[in-house]
Parts: sequence; C-alpha cells; structure tokens
Amino acid sequence: MTQQDEHWDLVIKPCNKWYDIDLVAIWRYRDLLMLLVRRDFVAVYKQTILGPLWLFIQPIFSALTFAFIFGRLARISTDGNPPILFYMAGITLWTYFADCLNRTSNTFVSNAGVFGKVYFPRLIIPLSVLVSNLVKLGIQILIFLVIWVYYLKFSSHVIHPQWQYFWLIPVLIIMMAGLGFGFGILISSLTTKYRDLTFLVGFGVQLLMYASSVVLPVSSMSPGIKKLMLLNPLTSIIEAFKFIFLGSGSFEGLWLIYDFLLMIVLIVGSVIVFSKVEKSFMDTV
Repeated sequence: MTQQDEHWDLVIKPCNKWYDIDLVAIWRYRDLLMLLVRRDFVAVYKQTILGPLWLFIQPIFSALTFAFIFGRLARISTDGNPPILFYMAGITLWTYFADCLNRTSNTFVSNAGVFGKVYFPRLIIPLSVLVSNLVKLGIQILIFLVIWVYYLKFSSHVIHPQWQYFWLIPVLIIMMAGLGFGFGILISSLTTKYRDLTFLVGFGVQLLMYASSVVLPVSSMSPGIKKLMLLNPLTSIIEAFKFIFLGSGSFEGLWLIYDFLLMIVLIVGSVIVFSKVEKSFMDTV
C-alpha cells in the first residue's frame, strides 16, 4: 500500500498556534467526561464507612465549628444573622471553589501516567472535576436550604431574603466554577516546571478563605480594608450569595461585573497556557 492509499480515521497532531484549542474534540469525548465524573464521585467514598453521608456531615460540622470558634469565642459579627446560617452560606460556595482549585491544580502531576499512554483532550480532566464537584455543591446547597427554611419559618430570627435576585444564584455558581477552573489549570501548568507550587496551594487556599468574607463580613470593615477585600473576586460573590438569602451583606453590581470580566480573562489566559504546556509536559513531569 502506497502512502497515497493510506486512510486514517483519526490523525493526532500538535497545535501549532497559541489559539488553536480544539473544543470539538472535548465535545466528542463527552462520554469520557461523564465516566471520569462517576469515577471521581465513587472513588472518594468507596472505602469509607459512612460513604456519601460525608457530603452531609462535612458542611454541617464545618459551620458548627466556625460558629463556635468565631461566633461564640471570638464574637465576630455575623450581621445579625444566626451564626450557623451565616457561616454555612459562606462555606457552601467557598468549598466548591476550593475543591475545584485544589484538584485541578494537580492535573498534570497526578495524571502523568495516563497522559503518557493514551490520547484524549487534556482539558477533560479539569472539566470533570468541575462537574463532579457540582454534584457535591448541589447536596450542600440542599442542606443549606433546609436550615435556611427552618430559620425563615420557625425561628425568632428575622431574615430578609432578596427574592428579586434569586435568578443570580446560578450566575454566582458559574463564576465560582470559572475562577476555580481558571486558577486551577494555570497552577497545574506552572507546577510541571515549578513543583514548589504544589506545597503552596493548600496553604494559599486556606489563607484566601480568610480574605473572602467567609468568616468576617465586609460590613464590619473600614472603607479601605473593604475595598481591598473586594479586589479578591471571591469576596463579592460570597457577599452577594449571603445578601440574596439573608438580606445582609454587601451587594455591589460593579464588583460582580469586575469578577465576571476577571473570570473570562483568567479562563482564556489559563486555557492558552494549559494548551501550550500540554504539548511538552511529559518532558518535565
């Protein structure tokens, strides 16, 4: 058979241009995406005694711990809201962001063995993390809603939900997913060469939580500190989430627009860097 007579069903070749990102291939491998989502969800709880019950226990236990330490002992303001409800509102979105960032930031290092043996669009791995964590987020939001309805209907605490803004909740979740995805794959691209970043990610994420109004509401800050806190794109998203459900917090549309634009720039830039690194990462991992 001559070279002219050869016909290949699939031709794998490098992307030579910085903007050459094959989105069609990602869609074609959507079955692999769902398979990885199922694997992630099952593998985490497969050998645990309580299994998926940890999805319910973790957010409640975290909120109770925050309420005791920061509410009871440190007496930090909760804007007049029940401490358990205030902290759970912040923890719910924050946990989704932190999980997405931590797991996507390790994409190349933790999957080097698979990447070196078989071809598939590398972005499938971080995308599967977003989707699998979205399932966990849905369960945690359900827990939050149960507690929120209890305080709304049966508690003496007065809560003022901003019903007219409830349509923004999916947008806030998308923004959290986009920021976690963008920062995660950018860090994963850098860790192929600078392994020190793997030691800093966990520590940095913990510090970022305290700079994201999960614990301390921006209403209790001075104007200068408040502006500095709002430069962190996570702050205004968490504050908006609290404002919608609790009626307290800082809801500023301009800061949310800033967050959205920053998310777009971050995703585009990090995907470009990710696509460039994936061509040669096997030489450095």
